[in-house]
Amino acid sequence: MTNQQSTINKIGIIGAGTMGSGIAQVASTAGCTVKVFDLNQDALDTAKTSLEKIMSRLVEKGRINSEEKNRIEGNISYVNSLKELADSDMTIEAIVENLDIKKKVFQELEGYVSDNCIIASNTSSLSIASIASALKKPERCVGIHFFNPAPLMKLVEVIPAIQTSDAVLKISEETIKSWGKVVAVAKDTPGFIVNRVARPFYGEALRIYEEGIADFATIDYAMKSVGGFRMGPFELMDFIGNDVNYTVTETVFEAFYYDPRYKPAFTQKRFAEAGWLGRKSGKGYYHYGAEVSKQEPEKDRDLLNKIFERILVMLINEAADALFWNIASAKDIDNAMTKGVNYPKGLLAWADEKGIDWCVGKMDALYNEYHEDRYRCSPLLRKMAKDVVSFGL
Repeated sequence: MTNQQSTINKIGIIGAGTMGSGIAQVASTAGCTVKVFDLNQDALDTAKTSLEKIMSRLVEKGRINSEEKNRIEGNISYVNSLKELADSDMTIEAIVENLDIKKKVFQELEGYVSDNCIIASNTSSLSIASIASALKKPERCVGIHFFNPAPLMKLVEVIPAIQTSDAVLKISEETIKSWGKVVAVAKDTPGFIVNRVARPFYGEALRIYEEGIADFATIDYAMKSVGGFRMGPFELMDFIGNDVNYTVTETVFEAFYYDPRYKPAFTQKRFAEAGWLGRKSGKGYYHYGAEVSKQEPEKDRDLLNKIFERILVMLINEAADALFWNIASAKDIDNAMTKGVNYPKGLLAWADEKGIDWCVGKMDALYNEYHEDRYRCSPLLRKMAKDVVSFGL
């Protein structure tokens, strides 16, 4: 792009759902003028009411004062015509994860905004290159992926498509950083950083359950008590929603040409089909009523450690492979996992702590036991073990 503006002040948000509303709050708090677009007037009304409640709670807690509340709310307007976003410096789309719908919206939007307007997608799994291809000026398109809830989660993945100009990438990074976020730049590959690297947290936990090694409660307890994770994989899947989590896994699996490392689990598929989605449906891996109903976990230390180490080494292997394929820098990969999904440590730093030889030995032991490509060791880990080097994180 030429004559790219040096500052971003006017933000357009497409979609008034939870994510769109959250991004609007972040941009408004940072001092931007924000317009939230949605065709559904009820969604706009709900978004406005929700923001007012959030701001009121922050005032009650002493986080902000009344003047700040009024400033943030006053920076946001709600519109039901895409034309209203015509004066935007940057637009961020946060609508349904459907490629055809996103392309259609972007094509219409491009007819209204200036040539210098950055058109961004908050997609968590779709190809940015494919989305950009719908535009006459694809170089203006970039992925800007926030995590839910957007006002609280520090990480934002910024994903340039192969068409994205250097100027657009640079100003997108600078803008998101100016909003108080930590930026991790990721290559435009399935799942980007977090949704790719995190797959074993769910997938290997499901595999351990399906093999009959341990139940949901024990696996969760192992990851929390031994590993220090805030939530176990089954608790987290129930929180996210089994339908949503399964769809992401299925999408990544298909996008990687059915690589067995990302193979979905029948258990989660059946839970999603049964409508056992987790907290939002009242039942998932656990029951959610007046109190959460869980089995008492097994407390055998050897079993708990075995579960934790198996899931951890699969996560480390995935993180190392992401670095091997230049998906992101080592620093950005570790930042993504600690600030995007609240892991207690960066996975590459964890690899250094456990020892690269330990990682390779654990992966080789799994492969020798199962003889499945799912357990192939990353070439980067194997080379590092041979060269006796660490990630240095």
